[in-house]
Amino acid sequence: MKYVATVEVRMTSSRLPGKPLMKSGSKSMLEHLVARLKRADNIDDIVIATTHNDSDLPIVDLAKNLKLKYFCGDESNVLSRVIGAAESVNADVIVEITGDCPLIDPGIIDQLIDIHKNNDAHYVSNAHIRSYPDGMDVQIFSLDTLKKSYSMTNEPLHLEHVSLHIRENPQIFRQINIVAPKELYWPELGLTLDEESDFILIDKIFDHFDQLEPNFNCLDVINFLKNNNKLVEINKGVVRKGDT
Repeated sequence: MKYVATVEVRMTSSRLPGKPLMKSGSKSMLEHLVARLKRADNIDDIVIATTHNDSDLPIVDLAKNLKLKYFCGDESNVLSRVIGAAESVNADVIVEITGDCPLIDPGIIDQLIDIHKNNDAHYVSNAHIRSYPDGMDVQIFSLDTLKKSYSMTNEPLHLEHVSLHIRENPQIFRQINIVAPKELYWPELGLTLDEESDFILIDKIFDHFDQLEPNFNCLDVINFLKNNNKLVEINKGVVRKGDT
């Protein structure tokens, strides 16, 4: 089974336009994300799932420069875009990652892939039940599962949010939802790149660890922020989608 990370990314965020190419140190947010994905032992390939829009040509150019595979699809129909991206690299299983998670933990990804491999489940995730810091989200499902879901709905929300139809139908799709262990439990912590204040915090995290331990993980970030708790205040006021 070929496990492929699909990275959904575009430049036209309403709250922080151009965020994939904002730089921390010498690397853009997307480059940081890809570098971390490459450290996951269980990922066989990576494909950037962007759009046909001219505004996303810089993402395509970056993918080419990094010798990454990419797929351009519909901006609004993210479900079809992820399917197309997965098909373009002959994926069997999709490891869905969004482009606003540059701090994603390769170890968490590997753990969830192991769970998917060893259980008869259509959907494995640590994102549906919020327990990990926001920004450590991983969702895993086979390409066949996603195609089945797509064949059953044309609701706009289902097309925009890739796994929503799957999650809403546990009687059809067997699901395993992972809850964080005690040391990683911090559901209120925002490590996603949604607004300018998020970038400020993420930049400080990368600046700290890139000088010390580039292979840092989620626990390292949690310990760093607990020891420097004023940093958590930087983006504390950001309202995340789904929080209202």
